[in-house]
Amino acid sequence: MINKVLLIGNLGKDPEVKHFEGGNMVAKFSVATNENYMDKAGEWQKKTEWHDIVVWNKNAERAEKILKKGMMVYVEGKLTHRKWQDDQGNNRYTTEVVANSYRLLEKRDRPDQIAGGSFPSPTDATPQTNTNNTTSPPADDDLPF
Repeated sequence: MINKVLLIGNLGKDPEVKHFEGGNMVAKFSVATNENYMDKAGEWQKKTEWHDIVVWNKNAERAEKILKKGMMVYVEGKLTHRKWQDDQGNNRYTTEVVANSYRLLEKRDRPDQIAGGSFPSPTDATPQTNTNNTTSPPADDDLPF
């Protein structure tokens, strides 16, 4: 069985870090991934998904030092679900990516410079051509796949 998540996106905010007795620490941050696609009308659409990321100990320490809102990162980890209770005693469910590694995808020419963007962008798109002379079934929705 495989439970593996790979994300490339931009940090939505600086990591929130908690330090525990015994030296353990956890950092949580959100990563936005963007999907660009052309709808039936030929207009470019952009869909953003937000992912909650959790890192522990050495990765949390590193996140606290180097990650900042807007930075582009590559995250690798596993998908987890957990159940918890809110202040009113209601059951809540959270889906998170517990990352075992991450890497900045920034050019660091200047410390205050932050790169970004989304992939693919409208300039990256290449028209799809049908090279085998078969017809495609009609699309029932605007999904890009």
